Amino acid sequence: MQTPYYKQAARYAWPNREKETNMAIDPKSIAVAGAVAAALTASMTTTVHAQAKEKCYGVSLAGENDCAAGAGTTCAGTSTVDYQGNAWTLVDTGTCSEIDLPAMADGTAREGSLEELDRDLPA
Repeated sequence: MQTPYYKQAARYAWPNREKETNMAIDPKSIAVAGAVAAALTASMTTTVHAQAKEKCYGVSLAGENDCAAGAGTTCAGTSTVDYQGNAWTLVDTGTCSEIDLPAMADGTAREGSLEELDRDLPA
């Protein structure tokens, strides 16, 4: 005997309850998704933060430079002279030349620079 049309339509119109799966969220999945979101946020924040800074030469005190202090130094904290011209520090963009620095021994004004300087180098 053939199934009546109204029973056939009902069979296709309603979801098959026997094949439904449990869509519960696994705690591990939440942890992984959270870690990925945090990493992406951190990398975006770091990029924005780094873009708002620039290298400024000749403004750091001895041992307080950020990196690459020229010949005789290796990296962060290795400058040996205050306001060493080949040592740089990260400063807010646009503020390098505005940093208030003491005058040199001969009275000449000191000023930060976006390029390496030939002043106040270690002997």
